[in-house]
Order: sequence, then structure tokens, then C-alpha cells
Amino acid sequence: MAATTNRGTETEALLTPAEVAAMFRVDPKTVTRWAKAGKLSSIRTLGGHRRYRESEVRSLLTGQLPMQRGPMDDEASSEE
Repeated sequence: MAATTNRGTETEALLTPAEVAAMFRVDPKTVTRWAKAGKLSSIRTLGGHRRYRESEVRSLLTGQLPMQRGPMDDEASSEE
């Protein structure tokens, strides 16, 4: 179940790593790696757990928001 956060007067749904992973059909650890690499922004709960904005995740899924490329992506593509 998605949590919500209040940003001013708007309420935005937040997703857990497992929920995001299910949407992309990847392991939850992969979602955490994306956040650490800056490909997906995350919010930390008071307990230190990551949460992801549903709007950003859906934009990535539909291709409206390209994943940012990191230095490791550039090296991998030059080797092909």
C-alpha cells in the first residue's frame, strides 16, 4: 500500500522499493541502486527507509522522464 506525503496543499503517493520493483519487474535492490546512482529520487522515512514518488515512477515507466545516465552506463555502452 502506498503511503502519502503532504507537500504544501498537495498530497503525493509514495511507493516502497518492493512496489517500484514490481512495476519495473526488477529486484527491490535494483531500485535502491537506481536511487543511490541518482537515476531515481527517493525520500527517507524517519526510520531510514526509502520511498519513491509515484508520479516520478510512472513517468519513468511511460518514458516521459528518461533515467539519468551515470558514469558506469557510459563505460558499459562504449565496450559494446
